[in-house]
Amino acid sequence: MPAFTVNTQRFDPYKNFKFRVKWDGRYVAGVSKVSALKRTTDVVEHRSGGDPSSAHKSPGQTKWEAITLERGVTHDTAFEQWAAKVWRLGAGLGAEVSLADFRKDLIIEVYNEAGQVVLAYKVYRCWVSEYQALPELDASANAVAIQSLKLEHEGWERDVSVVEPTEPTLADG
Repeated sequence: MPAFTVNTQRFDPYKNFKFRVKWDGRYVAGVSKVSALKRTTDVVEHRSGGDPSSAHKSPGQTKWEAITLERGVTHDTAFEQWAAKVWRLGAGLGAEVSLADFRKDLIIEVYNEAGQVVLAYKVYRCWVSEYQALPELDASANAVAIQSLKLEHEGWERDVSVVEPTEPTLADG
């Protein structure tokens, strides 16, 4: 079976540098890095006393690894506003957390070299467990200031409504 069903001439897998992140129905500005989507299912071993000396294995609980988003520091406040819903310093007793809306669903879209959406993943019930507003500042460095969000969540799934698009050729152009 070919790796690509629509673009059978395509040999190379998709690149990891064309992507966007969306929450609250809008794309988030400047996201430059998204950590891997990873889940792990515990292994439960069991055996009866009369069984041979090897154990049976079955799946146990599934854990979803946190996702980290990174972007350069700008005046866009999307990261800061979401982080403030989980903990707001000086908000007063009982008002530190916005329980009604601190969780968000997000979408991670992957694009091919032609700028067409080729994959999308939905990540459910995310909330900010760690927010870095500024990196270490160093007058001798030559780097972009990066801020980050660490998102806990309750699972992700591939958006199967996003299908392989027909890739344009130079003749289409």
